[in-house]
Amino acid sequence: MINVTKTYLPNKEKYKKYIDEIYENGWLTNNGPLVQRLEKRLAEYLGVKNIILVSNGTVALEIAYRTLDIKGFAITTPFSFVATTSSLVTNNILPIFADIDQNSFNLDPKNIEKLITPNTSAIVPVHVFGNACEVEEIEQIANKHNLKVIYDAAHAFDVQYKDKSLLNYGDISTLSFHSTKLFHSIEGGALIINDDKLVQKARYLINFGIKNAEEIPHLGTNAKMNEFEAAMGLCVLDDIEEIKAKRKTILETYQSKLKGLVQFQEKKEKATENYSYFPVVFKSEEELLKVQKALNEKQIFPRRYFYPSLDTLDYIEPKQECKISRDISKRILCLPIYAELEKDIQIQIVKIIKENI
Repeated sequence: MINVTKTYLPNKEKYKKYIDEIYENGWLTNNGPLVQRLEKRLAEYLGVKNIILVSNGTVALEIAYRTLDIKGFAITTPFSFVATTSSLVTNNILPIFADIDQNSFNLDPKNIEKLITPNTSAIVPVHVFGNACEVEEIEQIANKHNLKVIYDAAHAFDVQYKDKSLLNYGDISTLSFHSTKLFHSIEGGALIINDDKLVQKARYLINFGIKNAEEIPHLGTNAKMNEFEAAMGLCVLDDIEEIKAKRKTILETYQSKLKGLVQFQEKKEKATENYSYFPVVFKSEEELLKVQKALNEKQIFPRRYFYPSLDTLDYIEPKQECKISRDISKRILCLPIYAELEKDIQIQIVKIIKENI
């Protein structure tokens, strides 16, 4: 069975050495030494000032909203994984959907300003498939209307824009380290925050709001990463350049073999890629379904990322129609891409696509 991705598993003996360390010191959670080590290494590798590790990417978003006191409405994209929206709703923030650009698949800044009201407190864009948003335009709009910006950067691990980390844009950027991601810690996530005062608040929030043994200044939750997850993260980080290099080769093969047959995502100029996903857009949903069926029959399972468009969710009121997002979501398919994907399997995938469009 060939899935859209496959979890990267590092050297077992290396991981076991970290597990031995955990057993020796008996420190399993609550900001243990491996979590601290991983935070330091990731900050250096990614080129960010402050990084806070948490239990998953969804809770990273929720902590970001609480850290910035987001209330009322937040303008966001309907073209994303459902957690971008559900994390808002569960924090009593109403998502207001702005339609996407049909080429970049990112939230289109031209659609933001007309949706701003006195109840709007934030913009929550997504670097879709790791493709950098129009960060300067979004920053200008946010500054003009005194809005906070939280980037869902779940796909944007190690993406650079104009020679600095894309994660440094916005008030807070969040990452997901789920096992399906380019870099993972089994489960996990992170917040990147430049403001040192906000960093301290966020650290309280991920630990039930506790400041010390006698003070609980904030309403918090339990969002801490544990030592076993940090151990996996340290192992994967050692191999990340090799992982990226292998994925780059796979991505370039897809591009060369499928050019002119399907639509590719238009990448942001002056931004790097991390080769985390390979989405293609077909001429119609019927064509997509035909290709998907043919691939499934060969036990190859691409994924309809992102489908359905989130503005169609039953629990979102009032209803908002984003025509471009709905159209793209019906025609887009993410093809298998992971470090161990064999060349002959990839060629088979390309052959099946060509035979069914």
